[in-house]
Amino acid sequence: MQRKTLSILVIDENAIRASIIEEGLREAGHTKVTVIHEVQGVARIIETTEPDVIVIDLENPNRDMLEHLFQLTRTIARPIAMFVDRSDTASIEAAVEAGVSAYVVDGLKKERVKPILDMAVSRFNAFSKLRLELAEAKSALEERKTIERAKGILMKMRGLSEEEAFALLRQTAMNEKKKMSEIAQSVVTAAGLLMR
Repeated sequence: MQRKTLSILVIDENAIRASIIEEGLREAGHTKVTVIHEVQGVARIIETTEPDVIVIDLENPNRDMLEHLFQLTRTIARPIAMFVDRSDTASIEAAVEAGVSAYVVDGLKKERVKPILDMAVSRFNAFSKLRLELAEAKSALEERKTIERAKGILMKMRGLSEEEAFALLRQTAMNEKKKMSEIAQSVVTAAGLLMR
């Protein structure tokens, strides 16, 4: 099975350092590499090139530049590897919070680019999977709460047992070809209107 060729965007204000990253990526077999040297307008470039991975290299990142990049990385769902020469705890925490998958301090060597990129992609995929599982679990819990509330309303208003209320919700959902949680939400909404 052949792996998909990754499209990689390299953001580096220093042309020499950018060429080190680009050379490391090309030697690792990555042919779709775009290099930009300006942080300004990067959002538009990301929108038009739609890279699979973003590599950011900053020699001396200032607070404003980091904040700008972190604002950007929060909005795009892509693996991001960041190389910096110097760092502090606050910058590292901000990078992690912004979703940077790999944050490498003083480690820009051509032969390290590929393993770091691979790790960033793997870590991004693992976090994305966890985020999806968490969202699904929260959604299922909310649906369950709504069904429980709807059962309580039906039991109270129609004098049904818990089993009868559940059966009524399930049968109505099947008849209307809807999810049980949708029917339950309709019951809760209607009860809210009627009891005002």
